[in-house]
Amino acid sequence: MKTLIVEDDFTSRLLLQTFLSKCGECHIAANGKEAVQAFRLAEERDEQYDLICMDILMPEMDGHAAVQEIRAIENGRTRQASRVTIIMTTGLNDEDNVTRSAQELCDAYLLKPINTRKLRSHLKSMGLI
Repeated sequence: MKTLIVEDDFTSRLLLQTFLSKCGECHIAANGKEAVQAFRLAEERDEQYDLICMDILMPEMDGHAAVQEIRAIENGRTRQASRVTIIMTTGLNDEDNVTRSAQELCDAYLLKPINTRKLRSHLKSMGLI
């Protein structure tokens, strides 16, 4: 599994990287802008990500804007490829952000601090591990 962890908080990033690196290759982006650049580069190289863990509140570009750009890149593909699984990983526990994430076709929504058992359960149900 190839994962992109998009997180500006060092502790949260380290937790996700430590957990997910056991499942495969992990790349890091500190904000949404870096995430879109990493996603675009992976697409150009035909080395797509299987999973993106996306924080919402970040500098430069927030998680919602990054997800919208990533989905637009996927929609503009000229070749057949599966859609990347996106899990929002955030401290925001309000109905508006949950609803918006679902509308952006995010596959799950996990609250911080991340419970690795719940994360593992989501990954298993999605067929990623």
